Amino acid sequence: MSAPEPKWWLMKSEPDVYGIDHLKAEETTLWDGIRNYQARNFMRSMEVGDRAFFYHSNAKPPGIVGLMEVVETGITDPSQFEPDNKYFDPKSKPEAPRWDCVKLRYVGRFAAMLSLDDLRQSFTEDELGVIKRGNRLSILPVIGASAERLLALLGPATP
Repeated sequence: MSAPEPKWWLMKSEPDVYGIDHLKAEETTLWDGIRNYQARNFMRSMEVGDRAFFYHSNAKPPGIVGLMEVVETGITDPSQFEPDNKYFDPKSKPEAPRWDCVKLRYVGRFAAMLSLDDLRQSFTEDELGVIKRGNRLSILPVIGASAERLLALLGPATP
């Protein structure tokens, strides 16, 4: 019996807050600070080995710039307990945390960004959730066929 195929995700971050170059320099990171229940639930369904497209949001232009891999899951998000952290959640308690995160590893950067406009030209809303108007989720699943098409459009990710 073969191992299951990894799932694919698209994960957004503002490049001036935490961009692909930050991840490359650190090699791994906790994807913490998620405070949306649906995005958190997507993270909870991730498995080690899943891949994620790194998407620069709130940029000109926004788009996919790199590739990451999930290396650890089920981590309690430490930022929820830090009063000086902007992601502090006073209702979350160590014995009953509300928020968790995953650890991601840098895989590579694509030679060129695939912008949101490019994505809208190549995919429908049903194929790729990030192009839906008004979609503000920072973590989205990407179906296998769409992931394969994205990889074909982006080319190899360079470490």
